[in-house]
Amino acid sequence: MGKKKKKIDTKPFDRKRIPPKQNLFFMPLIWLICKVITAPAKLKITKVNMKGLKPPYLVLGTHQSFNDFLVSPLAVFPHRANYVSELEGFENYGEWLYRQVGCLGTRKFVNDISLIKNIKLIMKRNGILIMYPEARYANVGTSSRLPESVGKLAKYLDVPLVTLNMRGNYLQSPIWNLTIRKQARIDATITQIYTREQLRKASVDEINEKLAQYLSYDEYKYQYDTKMSITYDKRAEGIEMPLYRCPKCETEFMMKTKGAEIFCEKCGHRRLMTELGRMVSLDDGKETDDCFSHIPDWYEWERKCVIAEIELGKYMLDTRVHIESLPNAVNFIDLGEGRLIHNNNGFTLTFTDYGQSTPTTLEFSPLSMTSVHTEYSYRGKGQCITLSTLDNTYFLFPLEKGFNATKIQFAAEYLYEREKEKSHNYCKKI
Repeated sequence: MGKKKKKIDTKPFDRKRIPPKQNLFFMPLIWLICKVITAPAKLKITKVNMKGLKPPYLVLGTHQSFNDFLVSPLAVFPHRANYVSELEGFENYGEWLYRQVGCLGTRKFVNDISLIKNIKLIMKRNGILIMYPEARYANVGTSSRLPESVGKLAKYLDVPLVTLNMRGNYLQSPIWNLTIRKQARIDATITQIYTREQLRKASVDEINEKLAQYLSYDEYKYQYDTKMSITYDKRAEGIEMPLYRCPKCETEFMMKTKGAEIFCEKCGHRRLMTELGRMVSLDDGKETDDCFSHIPDWYEWERKCVIAEIELGKYMLDTRVHIESLPNAVNFIDLGEGRLIHNNNGFTLTFTDYGQSTPTTLEFSPLSMTSVHTEYSYRGKGQCITLSTLDNTYFLFPLEKGFNATKIQFAAEYLYEREKEKSHNYCKKI
């Protein structure tokens, strides 16, 4: 007898379902687990303007790694909270458990009105809502630009606004190589930046400006300034995913890593990642500091190169991809091969959906998403990006050379900003 075929569940996730409070009986266990796991990193939490603050309030946190979810419960102790989470966590750990922990399911870089309504409900029942507005882990340990909608959300909720800036989570387990660096130390600061009365008087622009200030971080600067030595011997392996362009010959996708070194297979340029997180040149057989020694500078230079490519009309991605969809918290669905196009008009994804016999095409305009979610080794399957509708998320894995999640992200972010500026100028004219 053959193996029984697993039944595929295509029913979309129930976005409107009211989120439960964190299970009261789970709380001691949650706090204990968080305390035990973060103890080796000597977690230190500093509270600013938090004395006497009681729910309801909104907490916006930095997003560097999965460890953020372990620090956050300890930061708001002894109160329990609800958390905004992507559906991958629901699928991976089980919907029942995630709801008991207090999670609200959503998809990244979509406008989810049901999520906003549920957050408002949490505030009405005197809860705490913790969310990570960057919506993805830090690629090279630096903060991402926050969407303008964050300030609008804060005004709409009309509750005290709190920030949680965590340092060291990325250094302990960077997205491009999740191996734990035992020498990394975690430090967090939770700050009430607006009381309800102060928030009512502030404009959306003022709120966003203050949030950008309090949620800003640079992990490699933090590491260097604190002289945090990370001795893991393979500490550079995987960083060629975000650092994909050679700073010497400027060739893309030829960077490789081994141990603590990154090198270009075309021109031979080599760099060593020091124990303090500097990327020093090894040309001429000696260590040399230059403008690319600070890893975020290398990363931002790549962004400028992508912007220049777009402005010259040369940016175009047209490639075959393997597609897996996640419609719910139950299962991924293998959709086989499709085609992804990314250009000035945004994303176009063509594929044959589950149970269908003819291809369908989805289009995502530049203004429809502020950025794109990137992964470098998603569940051991390699790099990918995701594109989402309200009822499905598509995980796109490359089947051809030329696909790099970081470069696609840079392009999506710039195209959004450019189209937003065009739209703003047009509105001013009329």
